[in-house]
Amino acid sequence: MDLVALEEIKRLKHRYFRTLDLKLWDEFADCLAEDVSARYGTQAMGEPLHYDNRAGVVAFMRENLGPGIVTVHIANHPEIEVDGDTAQGSWAFEDTVLVPDAKIQIRGGGYYSDTYRRDPDGRWRIASTRYERIYEAMTSLADLPSFKLLANRWDPSLEH
Repeated sequence: MDLVALEEIKRLKHRYFRTLDLKLWDEFADCLAEDVSARYGTQAMGEPLHYDNRAGVVAFMRENLGPGIVTVHIANHPEIEVDGDTAQGSWAFEDTVLVPDAKIQIRGGGYYSDTYRRDPDGRWRIASTRYERIYEAMTSLADLPSFKLLANRWDPSLEH
């Protein structure tokens, strides 16, 4: 087994989530192959979202997960099979989305199924990604009078 490739792919997936949550769009884009196939879907967003290129994925994320939305993604339990310059993997994930202006919290979890490719520059990138939700739940924060957001990286009125 190619342990170096395995570790590089694990780091790639973690970088994908870190740069998404921190809204580092150029670094996020570099996690994806130019011709990435991305299949996202969430009950909160309505219909499934399908993209077949890096630019489409990044534009969607930038427009829909901007500074008014707080996200945290946790991925673990990787199962990765490397075959030369390609690989496939599965990841358990949990995500939390806070929309302070709408007083909404969305939590969910499921499994990602990805394929990876080592591009000509030698870097691994996500060639395809999709997930299947196990659950997704939305809570109105207005229903929780004790809820108070104490820190928000993108809200200068709150301490960091």
